[in-house]
Amino acid sequence: MINIIDTKRKSLIHLYRGESGRIIEILGGTGFRRRLNVLGIREGQIIKIVSKQPLRGPLTISVGNSQITIGRGMANKIIVE
Repeated sequence: MINIIDTKRKSLIHLYRGESGRIIEILGGTGFRRRLNVLGIREGQIIKIVSKQPLRGPLTISVGNSQITIGRGMANKIIVE
């Protein structure tokens, strides 16, 4: 997974509301990557946290001109810098 010493690389769930990051890696299988690709989430894109629901709720993210709500399990597999 992610090395805790590497402060530049972190999972999407570790960003705060209003923070942005560039997607550098997507962990997961082909189906998962394909699903994110359909949603417009690809490596190299800038992604911004719009809102985070409490109690392990979903995250609303902004990618390009779209806003998408994803679960924390999916967000945990998206690595940003």
